Amino acid sequence: MSDPTPPTPPAPENPPPPTPVAAAPGSPKPGGPPRPGGPRPGGANRPFPQGNKPFPRGDKPLNPGGAPQNLDRRDFGAFKPNNRELDQQIEDELKAAMSGFEVASTVAAEARQPQTPGAPRTNRKKGRVVGVHGKDVFVEVPGGRGQGVLPLQQFEGRTPAVGEEVEFEIERYDAADGLLVLTREGAAQVVTDWSKVALHSIIEVKVTGTNKNKTGLSIEVAGIKGFLPASQLDLYRVEDLDQFVNQRLKVQVVELVPEERNLIVSRRALLERERAHKAEQLWAAIKEGDIRKGVVKSIKPFGAFVDLGGIDGLIPVSEFSWQRVNDLSEFVKVGQEVQVLVARVDHDARKIGLSVKQLTTSPWDEFAERVKAGARATGKVTRVADFGAFVELEPGVEGLIHVSELSTQRVRRVRDVVSEGQAVEVEILSVDVAARRIALSLKRIALEKEDAEDAAEEAEREADRKAADEALANRPANPNLRGGIGSVPTKFDG
Repeated sequence: MSDPTPPTPPAPENPPPPTPVAAAPGSPKPGGPPRPGGPRPGGANRPFPQGNKPFPRGDKPLNPGGAPQNLDRRDFGAFKPNNRELDQQIEDELKAAMSGFEVASTVAAEARQPQTPGAPRTNRKKGRVVGVHGKDVFVEVPGGRGQGVLPLQQFEGRTPAVGEEVEFEIERYDAADGLLVLTREGAAQVVTDWSKVALHSIIEVKVTGTNKNKTGLSIEVAGIKGFLPASQLDLYRVEDLDQFVNQRLKVQVVELVPEERNLIVSRRALLERERAHKAEQLWAAIKEGDIRKGVVKSIKPFGAFVDLGGIDGLIPVSEFSWQRVNDLSEFVKVGQEVQVLVARVDHDARKIGLSVKQLTTSPWDEFAERVKAGARATGKVTRVADFGAFVELEPGVEGLIHVSELSTQRVRRVRDVVSEGQAVEVEILSVDVAARRIALSLKRIALEKEDAEDAAEEAEREADRKAADEALANRPANPNLRGGIGSVPTKFDG
């Protein structure tokens, strides 16, 4: 029996590299440059560095030399950024930057700032002037923020005193000078070129003339030419535009196209904003009984509207004078300044009633002290109505003759007895100062006259009778008259 075949030993996991074969004559030396046209190192027979396993995705393949291997785009997949990691990095950086900032306290401090209802929230602050140097005004900014600078131009021609308190807003921080650049609300900005002109900004311009059609003004600022329409010059219509030539006006930029050198400004926009600001202040302060000055804005048949400096009030036609007013143009003109008494304030409806006559002494009080019921007075008929006639006894004092007191006879039409402008004598029946009413009568005087005339006629007739009786009694006897039986003879005579 033959011996069994011995088992084949297992192959080692990492076989030793093959024994190098002697190079043929004329071939390059190992490690030297390949000969032209010959195989390059790292060819198909090159073993994998990790045994017989292929390269894992993303690992750099071994390239002992020569031309680089052709790499697939999939080999760069491991270098694509991870969105979650980026989000986490950004969140960490944000937390680090906000570590010293307390959001709750900052929001609470901002909420405690007083704000006007309906007005936008601003960073308006107050500080004191610490110095004025050239065209710059230095202001101490509260809150430990150092100093800020305001252009002297924004003080509109005056130089503030050191220590004066000013109100401002923080525009930006100038890192080069280490100062805060401040600005005053409503103040004109400094303009040097087109880059300094912004839409809705406030600038100061010089009026250089009017256009050909007189529809606006030509303006200029820092060599930049623009236009101010006549409708945007004032709150009211301006007839004479020439009065503004060579004047400096503060305006707001309403249209800006630097490429076309187009600049249109408005002065009315600033005036309306100032008017709205003053109106809120005036509504908070005005009350009944105040005496204020205003300008007549318009005249209507029922009264006149007066601008009190931001809000309008109405003077009814009956509140201009104690006398009857038929034509308001006889008392006031548009644009005239008047002094008025605030008679009524309605904050809900935003209406104000004014009076001019209540600033003068009421003629009713003086009249009531001098004239009592039963007195006689002479007046002029001012108005006739179906129920009677109004008579002006003194300036501002009128009384009424009721139709029943016009005549002793029945009156069908008032005009049959009196007419406007007629002077009449009346008797005062009653005076009511509180209700401003006086009752007058023509009938009382007419009855009195009739009684006087009847008495005079009766007296005249009585006098005539007495005169006749006296004349008859004193008449002398006529001797030629014989009465009785006379001298007629009888049978008894002789």
